[in-house]
Amino acid sequence: MGKQLTEMLKGILEGIVLAVLSGRSAYGYEITAWLRDQGFADIAEGTVYAVLVRFERRGLVDVEKVPSEKGPPRKVYSLNGQGREYLDDFWRTWGFLADRLDKLREGGG
Repeated sequence: MGKQLTEMLKGILEGIVLAVLSGRSAYGYEITAWLRDQGFADIAEGTVYAVLVRFERRGLVDVEKVPSEKGPPRKVYSLNGQGREYLDDFWRTWGFLADRLDKLREGGG
């Protein structure tokens, strides 16, 4: 599964990170650690940070700087209204694709 899984994850990583943020606010490393705990071991921390920066630039998340015990303040990300709309669209698209793929697998292609 290695390379194929990595390529597929690239295409849906934004949706995955938004889904994590829909449940709670979090900072980058926290999101990466949670994803790894859920079995997404191949997701690099730098990749998650790049996604969060894109979200911030596109106005999909709110950012709060929170003091850290070690080093500079952490950026804590939370999903805002625009981000929720984007996530809703992601789930609609995912549902559409999953339905079509199930039909293909069942031989209805």
